[in-house]
Amino acid sequence: MAMDIENFVDAPGRAEKVKEVRKMIDELGIEYLYLQFVSVTGKIMGKGIPADHWEAVAKKGFQLVYGATMNLFTNRAGEYLGYGPEAAELVGIPEPETFMQLPWDKRIGRFYCTLFRNREEKEDPGGYLTADCRGNLRRLHDDFKKKHNGLSLRVGTEPEMMWLKFNEDGKPEHGYSKPYCYHIDQFESLRPVYMKVMEYSRAMGLDMIQGDHEDAPGQLELNWMYDDVLRNADRLTTYRQICAQVAREFGIFACFMTKPFEGVSASGCHHNMSLWHGGEDEFCRTGNDPKALPGMKDNYMYVKGGDNTFMPDGDDPQMPQKAGLEAIGGIVHHLRALTAIGSSTVNSYRRLWDTGFWAPVFADWGFQNRTTGLRVSAPGRFEYRSVDSMVNPYLMGACILAAADDGIVNKLDPGEPEERNIYDAIKAGKDVKKLPMSLGEALEALEADEVVQRGLPGEMYRLYHEYKSDEWGRFMSSVTDWDKDTYMECLP
Repeated sequence: MAMDIENFVDAPGRAEKVKEVRKMIDELGIEYLYLQFVSVTGKIMGKGIPADHWEAVAKKGFQLVYGATMNLFTNRAGEYLGYGPEAAELVGIPEPETFMQLPWDKRIGRFYCTLFRNREEKEDPGGYLTADCRGNLRRLHDDFKKKHNGLSLRVGTEPEMMWLKFNEDGKPEHGYSKPYCYHIDQFESLRPVYMKVMEYSRAMGLDMIQGDHEDAPGQLELNWMYDDVLRNADRLTTYRQICAQVAREFGIFACFMTKPFEGVSASGCHHNMSLWHGGEDEFCRTGNDPKALPGMKDNYMYVKGGDNTFMPDGDDPQMPQKAGLEAIGGIVHHLRALTAIGSSTVNSYRRLWDTGFWAPVFADWGFQNRTTGLRVSAPGRFEYRSVDSMVNPYLMGACILAAADDGIVNKLDPGEPEERNIYDAIKAGKDVKKLPMSLGEALEALEADEVVQRGLPGEMYRLYHEYKSDEWGRFMSSVTDWDKDTYMECLP
C-alpha cells in the first residue's frame, strides 16, 4: 500500500502544476524559494532553497526537525516542547498551486507545504503529520464535506492590529496614531502604511474590501472577501507576513499582540462564518492581469454561489435554516472549550476582562448583539467574537468544524436568540454560562470537551495542550510589576 506522501506527490495533475511553476519561475526571474508551513501557534516556519532545485524538492521535499511545529521552543525546564532531540525529521512537500512571487522582492517565490512523517519511520512511515495544523484543516474539511453531503465552511476574518513606534531603547511602545475610532484623519495618518499593505495584499490575491481606524492607538482593521476556510486561513497568515514586511520598510512595528495597552480596546479577529451547499471557484482579479499573474491562478480564486444554510428561509427574516441553526447550536454548546483556541494566550484574557469594551464573555448568541460570544452580524452569516488577533486560524477553523458537526449530528438547539444586553438579561434572571476568564480555565474546558478535541486530531491536542500549559505555568510563576506595586510594602 502506497504511503500518504507518495499518493500526495503522485496525485493526478500535480506533475503538470510542477512544470507550470517552473515556467513561471523562469519567466518571473525567481531566484529563491520560501517553503513555508505554520506552527501550532500560527507562526510561519520553513526553509529556503535556490530556485534551481524546485523539481527535486517538489518530488522529495525537505526535512526539518519535528520540533519546528512547536516553534523549536523549550519549556520551563529547558526541554524542547513537543518533541525531543531523538525525534525523527518531518518531510515538507511544497504545494505548487500555492506558488506566488513576493511583491516586495520579486526574486523570491513562496509556497505553502503539507507535512508528512519521515519515510523511514517504523510507525506510519510517510503518513500525514498530525502536528501540521494546515494539513489537518484540509483533511477535516474534506471529511466534513463527505459526511454532510458537500456542506462546506466559508469564513471571513476581521484582523485588528496595531502599528507602533519604537522607543529610545528600540522596543515597540506607543501607537502611531491616536485612539479615535473611525476618524478619517487618524486613518489618513497611516495612509502610506495601509496603502503599501493594500498593494502587497492585492498582488498576493487578497480581495480587499474595506478598512478603518479602530479605537486603540495605531489600530487598523483591513478586511478582504470571505472564502473557503482553508484559503482564508492562508490569506490571514499571508496578511500577517505582509504587515511585518511593511513595518520593516517604514521603521515601525506591526503588533498582533491582543492587548498591549490598558484603557483602550484590544485587537480582536472576529470570524464570520457560514455553511454552504454547492458553489464554484471564480477568478478574482485583485488588480492583477489574469494573463500575467505573479503566481498560480489558485491564489486568486474565491468560491461563489451555492445555498447558504445560514440564510433565513422562513417567515423570520433573521432566523437561519435548520441545518445552519443546528451548527450554531454546536458552536454555542462548545463555546467554553473553543475559547482555548480563539483566545489562545495569557494576554487574550486582558481583552475578555475589559468589559467596558464590548468584551464577548458569555456563551450565548443573538442578532446584532455584541455582548454575546456569537451573533448574527448580517443575514446569512454568524460572527464568532471570542477570538483575537493571536489566533491560529487553522486550529480555529478545524475546531469550529468539529463543533458544527456535533450540532448537526445531534441536532443541538442554540436556544432563543438573546436580543437584550446580556448583562440586563442576567439581572432579569437568565442563566448564562460565562466563558473561561483565564488561559488556565480555558485549557481545563478544552480538556473536558472531546468534541472540540476532534479538531485537534492525532498528536495536535497533546502538542497544543503541552505548549499552552507551559505558557500558563510560566505566567503563574512570574513576578510582575503589578505584584511588586501591590505587595512589596503591604506589611508590617
